[in-house]
Amino acid sequence: MKKNLVVHLTSVHRSSDLRIFHRECRSLAQDNYDVLLIAPHDRNEVIEGVRIRALPKPKNRLDRMTRVAWAAYREATRQPADIYHFHDPELLGAGLLLRARGKKVIYDIHENVPKSIMNKHYLPKWLRRPVAWIVERVECFACRRFSALVPAAPSIEQRVRTLNPRVVTIHNFPIAQDMRPASNIPWSGRSPSVAYVGGIDIRRGIREMIEAMNLLPEELHAKLKLAGPFFPPRLQDEVRRIPGWKRVDALGVLELPAVMNLLSRVRAGLVLIHHPLSRFQAGQPVKMFEYMAMGLPVIASDCPQWREIIEGFGCGLLVDPAKPQAIAEAIEYVLSRPEEAESMGRRGRQAVESAFNWEAEQHKLLQLYANLLKPGNIPAHSRPEQVEDASTARDMTTFQTQHK
Repeated sequence: MKKNLVVHLTSVHRSSDLRIFHRECRSLAQDNYDVLLIAPHDRNEVIEGVRIRALPKPKNRLDRMTRVAWAAYREATRQPADIYHFHDPELLGAGLLLRARGKKVIYDIHENVPKSIMNKHYLPKWLRRPVAWIVERVECFACRRFSALVPAAPSIEQRVRTLNPRVVTIHNFPIAQDMRPASNIPWSGRSPSVAYVGGIDIRRGIREMIEAMNLLPEELHAKLKLAGPFFPPRLQDEVRRIPGWKRVDALGVLELPAVMNLLSRVRAGLVLIHHPLSRFQAGQPVKMFEYMAMGLPVIASDCPQWREIIEGFGCGLLVDPAKPQAIAEAIEYVLSRPEEAESMGRRGRQAVESAFNWEAEQHKLLQLYANLLKPGNIPAHSRPEQVEDASTARDMTTFQTQHK
């Protein structure tokens, strides 16, 4: 029996992106789809059943939005796919052109794009609002024409649910079986360190993290492990001058196995996004659930959406991300109380296994694909994802009630 061919496209993300490759593409390949991922990569190859078609790596941002995006579209047109699934606003034009050819096209919306433009360091401040206004209208126009929309969080769904009859929110939860702490490293064998994994910039609290390290007692021998790229790259040279940098290890961008090894050796994970930054705070930061999956207590910004998780499951501490002293006190707390920190991490792991895991999201993804491939599709007003989300919400509520 011939497999259905599905094509995922990205000109922005790495071919090893956690959401695109590890969660969505692998899940589809395991469900007997023929999966082709068009993405910036060194060469064409097959990894874990996913065929990767290499795009040239962009020279700069403009090159990414023009030459590389066009190359992604041209490669997509060469594939007789049953479904095309793209992941970047830069590819909205490609998605619309594919729809004009009568193709089934899914737009995977990773973030609130107009709001994110308001925080782009490379745009002059006076230009950000008009650019955001234009982008929002272009995106809304396009969203009405795609076969389905896949927001990565409920806050994104709120923006687009009136634009298209088929919206399925697929949370970016970790694959529980793939992410777990190394069993051969006891808590007592971990170094007195905390980690931050992901993009590093001012609004994600890098200055306050470093300043907090300078406030910790010398006898703790505490370290901050950073794993991710600096935005902009020159930021790293700037923050090196902040007191506390001597306690920082900047590890660069790590692939998933190296990230898991790092998180198996530290004692807490940091998510210290500034107020107000609604695209993050109203959303669900991937790193928070990855820390939880790895059995780490989370030190997070105190906002209502995150408080419900951190306090509800007793898996970490909440702080004002603008106050280095508060961050330092939270780090000192988890480093000086190893038994309590380990218990927090264990509760976070239980929460991931019971509620915040990819397994439930995978079912929604596969159901969406099955519905789109049915002859004549499904009625536009049918919303099976609401049943799935309601079920997930009931499971989370039950788990919280049992573990408070």
